[in-house]
Amino acid sequence: MAESKSPMRLAVLGAGKMGGILIEAFVRHGLVSSKNISATVQHAARERKNASQLGVSLGNDNREAVKKADVVLLCVKPQTVEQVVDEIKKELTEKKLLISIAASVPTEYIERRLSTKVPVIRAMPNTPSMVGEGITAIAKGKLATEKDVETAQRLFGAVGRTVVADEKNMDAITGLSASGPAFIYIILESLAEGGVKAGLSRELATLLAAQTALGAAKVVLETGHHPALLKDTVTTPAGCTIDGILELEEGGLRVTLIKAVMKAAQRAKELLVTDEE
Repeated sequence: MAESKSPMRLAVLGAGKMGGILIEAFVRHGLVSSKNISATVQHAARERKNASQLGVSLGNDNREAVKKADVVLLCVKPQTVEQVVDEIKKELTEKKLLISIAASVPTEYIERRLSTKVPVIRAMPNTPSMVGEGITAIAKGKLATEKDVETAQRLFGAVGRTVVADEKNMDAITGLSASGPAFIYIILESLAEGGVKAGLSRELATLLAAQTALGAAKVVLETGHHPALLKDTVTTPAGCTIDGILELEEGGLRVTLIKAVMKAAQRAKELLVTDEE
């Protein structure tokens, strides 16, 4: 994307759950003015209401939205990427940046369908972005520049951390950080159920479980220590924690979580293939 001193104009194609989260964050952090955002939705009334409340231009004409934009954020499902790209490709130029958050869709898949040399970036945010604690992996296509990567990092930095990754790792990232919140919620639910079994109220048990997970994650991020080392600092000889850990090991929690990430990553590889068959 050519560097410009003028305000960024953004098109968000598919302003659903994640698209809406991103738009709200961009506006709140002053990255893009609401008057410079054109969003499209197809049918969901709730999505239309959320987008309109943000003061952005809302419609269902993808080509018109792209025509006025410097950066195009593609927030549609993997199975509709080809259709939308074919629809908007005549409005894309070398001076525009296309960022896709569609899971499983490689930049090369999009680049092959474009008639001009448009820089493409693939991004994978996750749902904790809704509270500003997300993490977004960013991979650049063959025509994207470091300046384009910086633009993507600046945008997604509004909803949490960003990391630049090799595109070959994006399916694994999808299996870990995109699917991961669901795995964590199951763990939190289970911890809270344990608290209830031990006599706590459900409200208190859920609060304790959630804050404990939040605190433990923050310790990992801020100290940089390996989780195994931090686990050992909690586990005193002949204490209650080691008994709990033995139960986790006997139940196969460690192996089950590893297999869950691997299964989700494998499914991420298959999504686009399944659609093309």
